[in-house]
Amino acid sequence: MKKKNILLLLFIALFVLIAALVIILSRNHVSEFPETEDVSDSIAAVPAPNPKLYGIEIDTFKVVSDEVKAGDSFGNITGKAGLQTSAIYKVAETVKGVFDVTRIRAGNRFKLLTGEHSIQPSFFIYEESLLKYYVVSLKDSVYAKVGERTKTVKRRHVHNVINNSLSQTLNNNALTDELSSIYAWTIDFFRIQKGDSVAVVYEEIYVDDTIFAGIGNVLYARFDHFKEPYYAFRYTDQSGFTDYFDETGHSLRKAFLKAPLKFSRISSRYTMKRFHPVQKRWKAHLGTDYAAPKGTPIMSTADGEVEKAGYTSGNGNYVKIKHNSVYSTQYLHMSKIASGMKPRKRVKQGEIIGYVGSTGLATGPHVCYRFWKNGKQVDPYRQKLPDANPIKDEYKADFFESIKLPYQELSN
Repeated sequence: MKKKNILLLLFIALFVLIAALVIILSRNHVSEFPETEDVSDSIAAVPAPNPKLYGIEIDTFKVVSDEVKAGDSFGNITGKAGLQTSAIYKVAETVKGVFDVTRIRAGNRFKLLTGEHSIQPSFFIYEESLLKYYVVSLKDSVYAKVGERTKTVKRRHVHNVINNSLSQTLNNNALTDELSSIYAWTIDFFRIQKGDSVAVVYEEIYVDDTIFAGIGNVLYARFDHFKEPYYAFRYTDQSGFTDYFDETGHSLRKAFLKAPLKFSRISSRYTMKRFHPVQKRWKAHLGTDYAAPKGTPIMSTADGEVEKAGYTSGNGNYVKIKHNSVYSTQYLHMSKIASGMKPRKRVKQGEIIGYVGSTGLATGPHVCYRFWKNGKQVDPYRQKLPDANPIKDEYKADFFESIKLPYQELSN
């Protein structure tokens, strides 16, 4: 019995010893990996960036956005917002080198930023276009700066057969205007016919990658007119000069535009015998009549110097331009002559010299375009007029390399 008790005691002692060892080893193991400190409250939150508008942190401003209405001015817009008259004049005078306050136009957007505890606006922001804007500081340090939104340029390819007018075919007035300017020296847009076609690669400009902001450059085009292809390639040489050239490297520009109006119709051509609608008799008509709505701008067809500008009972309001020792042009029946047109005034090709009307011996609004060569009136459509300069020899290899792929694309 005694022996059994001794064994029991030994067994209990052994169990206690094993339990103690387990506890000690467990504590040592935990000590190698101390408890992780809860640092969730100790990590400082990263502050959100302050919202910006046109480069200005606006979190402390009240922002009012509106559209310029007819009759609005910088003065009455900022005055209604609380800017004092003396401050308006000071701002206008200070910033005029960057922003002319008289240039704001109805329909454009603007914003006024006013501090939370202020009764006067601190900034005037004028959006001249979707891309370009002006920031005018109205308080403390008065200044103006011009900015431009980030833009994305995408290429577009259009190829259409003309069944109506060019503008109806393209359904894009801006692109139509660009093409009419590029081809103004080589294609008679008053004689476009059904079956003509146009293929053009051009740029479209977007703001924020989604808002359409207009077209950019026409890069290259092919216009099939009376079954003849007319190519146009935009090229900038190493000197920085940019122009449009055909597939042979010749400029599309000529010394004279094809017509003094962008779009219209020829109502009467140069002829030695025409029944005059006012005088009611047969006589020579030594000009080309372009019918167009009253007020349509009339352009000088070439660089030159105003020789005469005035009024006669037959011509109505008219301008005559001497281009050089060989050529002169005249533009009759204007509703009014453009400001500044007087003898010895230098004008550039495409410059507006007056506006379509029906003054003088005219039955309806049109411009009679007259053309002199060596002092004799001639039909401009029968003249072989000089071209502008072709690409310089040192740039030809680069030009032909640059148009290789576009030419293949347009020719397929």
